[in-house]
Amino acid sequence: MSEKQPPQSSLQNLRVQKWVAMLSVVLLGVKFFAYYVTNSVAILTDALESIVNVSAGFIGLYSLYISAKPADKDHPYGHGKAEFISAAIEGTLILTAGSLTIYKAIKTLLYPEPLSSIDTGIWLVAITAVANYLIGLTCVRIGNRNQSMALVASGRHLQTDTISTIGIIAGLILLFFTKWMWVDSAVALLFGGIIIFTGYKIVLNSIAGIMDKADLTLLERMVSLLNKNRHINWVDLHNLRVIKYGAILHLDCHLTLPWYLNVHEAHQEIDQLATLVRSEFGESLELFVHSDGCLPFSCQICEKTDCAARVHPFAKKVEWTLDNILSDQKHQLT
Repeated sequence: MSEKQPPQSSLQNLRVQKWVAMLSVVLLGVKFFAYYVTNSVAILTDALESIVNVSAGFIGLYSLYISAKPADKDHPYGHGKAEFISAAIEGTLILTAGSLTIYKAIKTLLYPEPLSSIDTGIWLVAITAVANYLIGLTCVRIGNRNQSMALVASGRHLQTDTISTIGIIAGLILLFFTKWMWVDSAVALLFGGIIIFTGYKIVLNSIAGIMDKADLTLLERMVSLLNKNRHINWVDLHNLRVIKYGAILHLDCHLTLPWYLNVHEAHQEIDQLATLVRSEFGESLELFVHSDGCLPFSCQICEKTDCAARVHPFAKKVEWTLDNILSDQKHQLT
């Protein structure tokens, strides 16, 4: 099998993740320095999550490197599944960080420790919050555009980290003015729970990707696109399946065409279908279409007016829906 070059979107994902990994190391150092000067368990919560950020950043980087490799003899559908595996690992790490945070918060609540330089800690953590949000926003935007589960997971993680950091800052400000020592542990407990919930969602989504769970939102976009741009020779389209392999979509379906079209004409119709789908979903898409010849019962739903082979008059147009387009049956009136 000749190797295909990876799409530009995969290479862009890899470049972005490199920056995420490097910046996460810098932010980790800032947060641990803030913990060192304050001894705040709430700031430790943020620092522990940053350890996950660093680990997940390099795991995501490696997975994007693997998924960007072209399809080969041993991996004819490419290496995109690596992104789902890395997202599952990242989600598990987030769950672990959340659990450790709650453990430390409970321990500190029962056995309080003295705090210092809270104002300095607030400023340091605030700087990391702004940086994390901007990095996360970039990751999610590019990840969604390029259909990259790993990059979106990294971005969502960083955005969640920002939200939790803002909450931690609010708690530290309250602590700074009130001197209520229990606030530090209470804030850590609250955001430890949020971290655990975030990890759970990432693990759930990655498992769905590994198991090839149908993406109904994507399928609805596909059906809407096909209905709006349906060609007269496309009698029906059925057995539609879409599988995501990282940044690459694999789509296969059966397209019913007039039975008298020759191979060249049928191939032209398939090319037009491929061009239409790529105009909406980008070039990172592989399309496999099986052409079916129409049968006598197809005449009732066929709008083609210049058909010399028609045996039944046109009766009704069948609107394509998720139900009939996913079914492995030619469309017909009941």
